[in-house]
Amino acid sequence: MLKIYNTGKDTNKFEEINTFEKGSWINLVNPSEEEIKKVCDNLQIQEDFIRDSLDFEEKARIDIEEDDGTILFVVDVPIIEKTKDGNDIYTTMPLGMIVVRDDFFITVALKKNKVISTFEKTRIKNFQTYKKSRFIFQILYLNASYFLSYLKQINKETEIAEYILKNKELLKLLNLEKGLVYFTTSLKSNELVMEKTMRGKIIKLYDEDEEILEDAITENRQAIEMAKIYSDILNGTMDAYASIISNNLNGVMKFLTSITIVLAVPTMISSFWGMNVGLPFQ
Repeated sequence: MLKIYNTGKDTNKFEEINTFEKGSWINLVNPSEEEIKKVCDNLQIQEDFIRDSLDFEEKARIDIEEDDGTILFVVDVPIIEKTKDGNDIYTTMPLGMIVVRDDFFITVALKKNKVISTFEKTRIKNFQTYKKSRFIFQILYLNASYFLSYLKQINKETEIAEYILKNKELLKLLNLEKGLVYFTTSLKSNELVMEKTMRGKIIKLYDEDEEILEDAITENRQAIEMAKIYSDILNGTMDAYASIISNNLNGVMKFLTSITIVLAVPTMISSFWGMNVGLPFQ
Protein backbone atom coordinates (compact mmCIF):
# COMPACT_ATOMS: atom_id res chain seq x y z
CA MET A 1 0.00 0.00 0.00
CA LEU A 2 1.30 3.42 -1.01
CA LYS A 3 -0.13 6.67 0.28
CA ILE A 4 1.21 10.21 -0.01
CA TYR A 5 0.31 12.96 2.46
CA ASN A 6 1.16 16.63 2.53
CA THR A 7 0.68 19.57 4.88
CA GLY A 8 0.29 22.85 3.01
CA LYS A 9 2.70 25.50 4.24
CA ASP A 10 0.18 28.26 3.58
CA THR A 11 -3.01 26.55 4.74
CA ASN A 12 -1.40 24.11 7.23
CA LYS A 13 -4.01 21.61 6.02
CA PHE A 14 -3.14 17.90 6.14
CA GLU A 15 -4.41 15.94 3.15
CA GLU A 16 -3.74 12.93 0.95
CA ILE A 17 -2.32 13.69 -2.51
CA ASN A 18 -1.48 11.70 -5.63
CA THR A 19 1.84 13.25 -6.65
CA PHE A 20 5.32 13.33 -5.14
CA GLU A 21 5.55 16.93 -3.92
CA LYS A 22 8.45 18.31 -1.93
CA GLY A 23 7.76 18.28 1.78
CA SER A 24 5.33 15.37 1.50
CA TRP A 25 5.20 12.16 3.52
CA ILE A 26 5.19 8.84 1.67
CA ASN A 27 3.79 5.96 3.72
CA LEU A 28 4.48 2.40 2.56
CA VAL A 29 2.80 -0.59 4.23
CA ASN A 30 3.81 -3.98 2.82
CA PRO A 31 4.41 -2.39 -0.59
CA SER A 32 4.41 -4.32 -3.84
CA GLU A 33 7.40 -4.44 -6.18
CA GLU A 34 5.75 -1.87 -8.44
CA GLU A 35 5.21 0.54 -5.55
CA ILE A 36 8.81 0.20 -4.36
CA LYS A 37 10.12 0.86 -7.87
CA LYS A 38 7.76 3.80 -8.32
CA VAL A 39 8.95 5.51 -5.14
CA CYS A 40 12.63 4.86 -5.78
CA ASP A 41 12.46 6.12 -9.39
CA ASN A 42 10.61 9.31 -8.49
CA LEU A 43 12.70 10.12 -5.41
CA GLN A 44 16.02 8.85 -6.79
CA ILE A 45 16.89 6.63 -3.82
CA GLN A 46 18.21 3.10 -3.43
CA GLU A 47 15.74 0.24 -3.07
CA ASP A 48 17.84 -1.27 -0.26
CA PHE A 49 16.65 1.35 2.22
CA ILE A 50 13.04 0.30 1.67
CA ARG A 51 13.71 -3.44 1.48
CA ASP A 52 15.80 -3.41 4.67
CA SER A 53 12.85 -1.90 6.55
CA LEU A 54 10.65 -4.77 5.32
CA ASP A 55 12.88 -7.40 6.90
CA PHE A 56 11.05 -8.62 10.02
CA GLU A 57 14.39 -9.47 11.66
CA GLU A 58 15.93 -6.05 10.98
CA LYS A 59 17.40 -4.44 14.10
CA ALA A 60 17.07 -0.81 15.16
CA ARG A 61 19.86 1.22 13.57
CA ILE A 62 20.81 4.35 11.60
CA ASP A 63 22.29 4.23 8.10
CA ILE A 64 23.49 7.19 6.03
CA GLU A 65 23.99 7.26 2.27
CA GLU A 66 26.96 9.55 1.83
CA ASP A 67 26.37 10.19 -1.88
CA ASP A 68 23.00 11.90 -1.67
CA GLY A 69 22.57 12.44 2.09
CA THR A 70 19.64 10.05 2.46
CA ILE A 71 19.27 8.84 6.06
CA LEU A 72 17.57 5.65 7.21
CA PHE A 73 16.26 5.28 10.76
CA VAL A 74 15.01 1.83 11.80
CA VAL A 75 13.22 1.41 15.13
CA ASP A 76 11.07 -1.37 16.58
CA VAL A 77 7.37 -0.72 17.18
CA PRO A 78 5.04 -2.83 19.35
CA ILE A 79 2.27 -4.85 17.70
CA ILE A 80 -0.30 -7.45 18.75
CA GLU A 81 -0.69 -10.58 16.64
CA LYS A 82 -3.45 -13.17 16.83
CA THR A 83 -2.82 -16.90 17.19
CA LYS A 84 -4.97 -19.61 15.61
CA ASP A 85 -6.78 -19.93 18.93
CA GLY A 86 -7.59 -16.22 18.95
CA ASN A 87 -5.12 -15.33 21.71
CA ASP A 88 -3.04 -12.14 21.65
CA ILE A 89 0.72 -12.30 21.22
CA TYR A 90 2.77 -9.19 21.99
CA THR A 91 5.76 -8.73 19.73
CA THR A 92 7.61 -6.05 17.74
CA MET A 93 8.41 -5.27 14.12
CA PRO A 94 10.76 -2.81 12.40
CA LEU A 95 9.60 0.60 11.22
CA GLY A 96 11.77 2.38 8.68
CA MET A 97 11.95 6.19 8.49
CA ILE A 98 13.82 7.59 5.48
CA VAL A 99 14.80 11.24 5.19
CA VAL A 100 15.34 11.92 1.49
CA ARG A 101 17.62 14.94 1.43
CA ASP A 102 15.48 17.93 2.47
CA ASP A 103 12.63 17.00 0.16
CA PHE A 104 10.69 13.92 1.29
CA PHE A 105 9.99 11.74 4.30
CA ILE A 106 9.19 8.03 3.94
CA THR A 107 7.87 5.50 6.45
CA VAL A 108 8.06 1.79 5.67
CA ALA A 109 6.46 -1.09 7.59
CA LEU A 110 5.38 -4.66 6.95
CA LYS A 111 2.02 -4.20 8.66
CA LYS A 112 -0.27 -1.46 9.83
CA ASN A 113 0.58 -0.22 13.30
CA LYS A 114 -0.89 2.23 15.78
CA VAL A 115 2.05 4.63 15.58
CA ILE A 116 1.64 5.47 11.89
CA SER A 117 -2.16 5.17 12.01
CA THR A 118 -2.26 7.90 14.67
CA PHE A 119 -0.43 10.31 12.36
CA GLU A 120 -2.67 9.38 9.42
CA LYS A 121 -5.68 10.33 11.54
CA THR A 122 -3.94 13.65 12.42
CA ARG A 123 -4.22 13.13 16.14
CA ILE A 124 -0.78 14.63 16.83
CA LYS A 125 -0.45 18.24 17.86
CA ASN A 126 1.84 20.50 15.78
CA PHE A 127 2.38 17.82 13.13
CA GLN A 128 3.50 18.93 9.67
CA THR A 129 4.88 16.62 7.00
CA TYR A 130 7.56 19.09 5.88
CA LYS A 131 9.12 19.32 9.37
CA LYS A 132 11.03 16.07 9.08
CA SER A 133 13.16 16.33 12.23
CA ARG A 134 10.11 17.00 14.38
CA PHE A 135 8.22 14.23 12.57
CA ILE A 136 10.91 11.68 13.52
CA PHE A 137 10.98 12.80 17.15
CA GLN A 138 7.18 12.70 17.36
CA ILE A 139 7.22 9.13 16.01
CA LEU A 140 9.86 8.14 18.57
CA TYR A 141 7.89 9.71 21.41
CA LEU A 142 4.58 8.16 20.36
CA ASN A 143 6.29 4.79 19.87
CA ALA A 144 7.64 4.83 23.44
CA SER A 145 4.17 5.79 24.70
CA TYR A 146 2.60 2.79 22.96
CA PHE A 147 5.24 0.52 24.47
CA LEU A 148 4.17 1.79 27.91
CA SER A 149 0.51 1.25 27.03
CA TYR A 150 1.10 -2.34 25.89
CA LEU A 151 3.19 -3.06 28.98
CA LYS A 152 0.27 -2.00 31.17
CA GLN A 153 -1.99 -4.35 29.18
CA ILE A 154 0.46 -7.21 29.74
CA ASN A 155 0.49 -6.49 33.47
CA LYS A 156 -3.33 -6.54 33.62
CA GLU A 157 -3.51 -9.84 31.73
CA THR A 158 -0.90 -11.29 34.08
CA GLU A 159 -2.97 -10.31 37.13
CA ILE A 160 -6.10 -11.89 35.63
CA ALA A 161 -4.31 -15.14 34.78
CA GLU A 162 -2.89 -15.40 38.31
CA TYR A 163 -6.34 -16.18 39.72
CA ILE A 164 -6.93 -19.13 37.37
CA LEU A 165 -4.63 -22.13 37.62
CA LYS A 166 -5.24 -24.00 34.37
CA ASN A 167 -3.11 -25.10 31.43
CA LYS A 168 -4.59 -22.40 29.18
CA GLU A 169 -3.58 -19.64 31.58
CA LEU A 170 -0.09 -21.11 32.00
CA LEU A 171 0.40 -21.03 28.22
CA LYS A 172 -0.87 -17.45 28.18
CA LEU A 173 1.63 -16.44 30.85
CA LEU A 174 4.39 -18.06 28.80
CA ASN A 175 3.37 -15.99 25.74
CA LEU A 176 3.31 -12.84 27.86
CA GLU A 177 6.79 -13.64 29.10
CA LYS A 178 8.02 -13.96 25.51
CA GLY A 179 6.40 -10.62 24.69
CA LEU A 180 8.26 -8.93 27.54
CA VAL A 181 11.54 -10.32 26.23
CA TYR A 182 10.82 -8.90 22.75
CA PHE A 183 9.81 -5.55 24.24
CA THR A 184 12.91 -5.27 26.43
CA THR A 185 15.26 -6.07 23.55
CA SER A 186 13.53 -3.63 21.20
CA LEU A 187 13.39 -0.81 23.75
CA LYS A 188 17.11 -1.06 24.42
CA SER A 189 17.85 -0.96 20.67
CA ASN A 190 15.57 2.05 20.22
CA GLU A 191 17.37 3.81 23.07
CA LEU A 192 20.68 3.51 21.23
CA VAL A 193 19.14 5.03 18.09
CA MET A 194 17.67 7.96 20.04
CA GLU A 195 20.86 8.64 21.96
CA LYS A 196 22.85 8.62 18.72
CA THR A 197 20.34 11.06 17.20
CA MET A 198 20.54 13.26 20.31
CA ARG A 199 24.23 13.93 19.68
CA GLY A 200 23.17 16.06 16.71
CA LYS A 201 25.45 14.58 14.07
CA ILE A 202 22.82 12.52 12.24
CA ILE A 203 20.03 15.01 11.62
CA LYS A 204 19.73 18.71 12.38
CA LEU A 205 18.30 19.40 15.83
CA TYR A 206 16.12 22.48 16.22
CA ASP A 207 15.70 24.02 19.66
CA GLU A 208 11.91 23.70 19.59
CA ASP A 209 12.12 20.01 18.61
CA GLU A 210 14.95 18.87 20.86
CA GLU A 211 12.61 18.76 23.85
CA ILE A 212 10.42 16.21 22.05
CA LEU A 213 13.42 13.93 21.58
CA GLU A 214 14.38 14.31 25.25
CA ASP A 215 10.83 13.37 26.26
CA ALA A 216 10.98 10.37 23.92
CA ILE A 217 14.21 9.17 25.54
CA THR A 218 12.66 9.59 29.00
CA GLU A 219 9.53 7.65 28.00
CA ASN A 220 11.65 4.92 26.46
CA ARG A 221 13.75 4.53 29.61
CA GLN A 222 10.61 4.36 31.71
CA ALA A 223 9.31 1.62 29.41
CA ILE A 224 12.58 -0.31 29.84
CA GLU A 225 12.24 -0.15 33.63
CA MET A 226 8.59 -1.20 33.51
CA ALA A 227 9.39 -4.12 31.19
CA LYS A 228 12.11 -5.31 33.59
CA ILE A 229 9.80 -5.03 36.62
CA TYR A 230 6.92 -6.84 34.90
CA SER A 231 9.30 -9.51 33.64
CA ASP A 232 10.59 -10.13 37.18
CA ILE A 233 7.02 -10.31 38.50
CA LEU A 234 6.00 -12.73 35.76
CA ASN A 235 9.04 -14.93 36.37
CA GLY A 236 8.17 -15.03 40.09
CA THR A 237 4.57 -15.93 39.24
CA MET A 238 5.68 -18.76 36.95
CA ASP A 239 8.02 -20.11 39.67
CA ALA A 240 5.18 -19.94 42.21
CA TYR A 241 2.89 -21.82 39.84
CA ALA A 242 5.56 -24.50 39.37
CA SER A 243 5.85 -24.89 43.16
CA ILE A 244 2.06 -25.11 43.58
CA ILE A 245 1.77 -27.73 40.86
CA SER A 246 4.63 -29.71 42.39
CA ASN A 247 3.01 -29.58 45.85
CA ASN A 248 -0.35 -30.65 44.45
CA LEU A 249 1.30 -33.54 42.65
CA ASN A 250 3.07 -34.64 45.85
CA GLY A 251 -0.27 -34.64 47.68
CA VAL A 252 -1.89 -36.78 44.99
CA MET A 253 1.03 -39.22 45.00
CA LYS A 254 0.83 -39.57 48.81
CA PHE A 255 -2.90 -40.34 48.58
CA LEU A 256 -2.39 -42.91 45.82
CA THR A 257 0.45 -44.52 47.78
CA SER A 258 -1.80 -44.85 50.85
CA ILE A 259 -4.56 -46.49 48.76
CA THR A 260 -2.01 -48.88 47.25
CA ILE A 261 -0.80 -49.94 50.73
CA VAL A 262 -4.35 -50.54 51.98
CA LEU A 263 -5.23 -52.62 48.94
CA ALA A 264 -2.01 -54.62 49.26
CA VAL A 265 -2.81 -55.92 52.81
CA PRO A 266 -5.53 -58.47 51.76
CA THR A 267 -3.39 -59.60 48.87
CA MET A 268 -0.42 -60.09 51.19
CA ILE A 269 -2.47 -62.16 53.69
CA SER A 270 -3.97 -64.29 50.94
CA SER A 271 -0.56 -64.89 49.41
CA PHE A 272 1.01 -65.75 52.77
CA TRP A 273 -1.47 -68.41 53.86
CA GLY A 274 -2.32 -69.82 50.46
CA MET A 275 -5.44 -71.76 49.56
CA ASN A 276 -4.30 -75.09 51.17
CA VAL A 277 -3.20 -73.80 54.59
CA GLY A 278 -5.56 -74.11 57.49
CA LEU A 279 -6.63 -70.88 59.08
CA PRO A 280 -7.39 -70.19 62.75
CA PHE A 281 -11.04 -70.74 63.71
CA GLN A 282 -11.64 -72.55 60.43
